[in-house]
Amino acid sequence: MNKMREILLDKVVINIGVGQSGERHQKAVKLLEMLFDQKPAITRAKKTIKNFGIRKKEPIGVKLTLRGEKAMNFLLDALKTKEMKLSAKSINAGNFSFGILEHIDLPGVDYDPEIGIFGMDICVTLKRRGYRVAERRRCRSKVGSDHRITKDETIEWLKSLGVEVT
Repeated sequence: MNKMREILLDKVVINIGVGQSGERHQKAVKLLEMLFDQKPAITRAKKTIKNFGIRKKEPIGVKLTLRGEKAMNFLLDALKTKEMKLSAKSINAGNFSFGILEHIDLPGVDYDPEIGIFGMDICVTLKRRGYRVAERRRCRSKVGSDHRITKDETIEWLKSLGVEVT
């Protein structure tokens, strides 16, 4: 197989949408720092919504990006909590997403009454070698349509991990 056609894991983004600032938001930040030894980014509200009690620029969530071996290890653990099953609706061309209802379902994570229970959204991005041409500053160009990852290739990559796509 051609080395340039090989599909690689680019990144795994973990998002916890708390929906409010304050103590619960701080616990979500603490949870991600504890799980991954990495400082998460804080997401803020784009606009004020009075019915939900949210003000513009108020911190309402946290997200964290994992890459490399750390990302692959977490992805396999997260897929095991989903019993290695994903819906075809959650798969796109080179991307797929799924959610975990309780973080304590992850292997090796115990319940801490001080933190509580959080659900998380997991978004995974796949790539091929050569995608850097679209991201670099100098001599930027487009990735050709033949080089992009299709939905079928994404499903095949998941099946190679042992995931059942329904």
